[in-house]
Amino acid sequence: MKGKTEREKMLDGELYLAKDDELVQMHLAALRLLHTFNNSHPDKLDKRSEIISRLLGSIGLNAEINPPFYCDYGCHIFAGDNLYVNSDCVILDCNTVYLGDNVLLAPKVQIYTAYHPIEPELRLTNKELAKPVIIGNNVWFGGGAIVCPGVSIGSNVTIGAGSVVTKNIPDNVVAVGNPCRIIKEI
Repeated sequence: MKGKTEREKMLDGELYLAKDDELVQMHLAALRLLHTFNNSHPDKLDKRSEIISRLLGSIGLNAEINPPFYCDYGCHIFAGDNLYVNSDCVILDCNTVYLGDNVLLAPKVQIYTAYHPIEPELRLTNKELAKPVIIGNNVWFGGGAIVCPGVSIGSNVTIGAGSVVTKNIPDNVVAVGNPCRIIKEI
């Protein structure tokens, strides 16, 4: 019986080697698309949309992503309708990232699925880990917010600027701070 590929391990939340040939080639392909996208002329909106459609796993209608934008692979990002991503956003998609409809990312929002082992001996093996991130519908992230690996955020949520989301956030709330905490129900 054949063992799992490093990509399969990555997507299953197991330790994996990011320097695996398949993952390196996937990352390089994403970097090439991102380079073209991030250096595209502002008037070439159709070209930008075509690049993003090729980069992401899926994207809904009426999406707008402003350069520069960065991700690891792109193909593990699945976005709904009316996505808005402002400048300088980063999505480390070493595992799946699901963005619902009407998700708005202010400048410099960062969504991380990747992380490293906390044990130094294990970290020195160059193996990494990744957990999925799920974001519901009608979610707005203030500038500089960070979403950590494995977090789910419900629908109809506002995450305040500069917040660090380390735990799940339920539907219909405003949450802010580091660590992010609920301050108001909507």
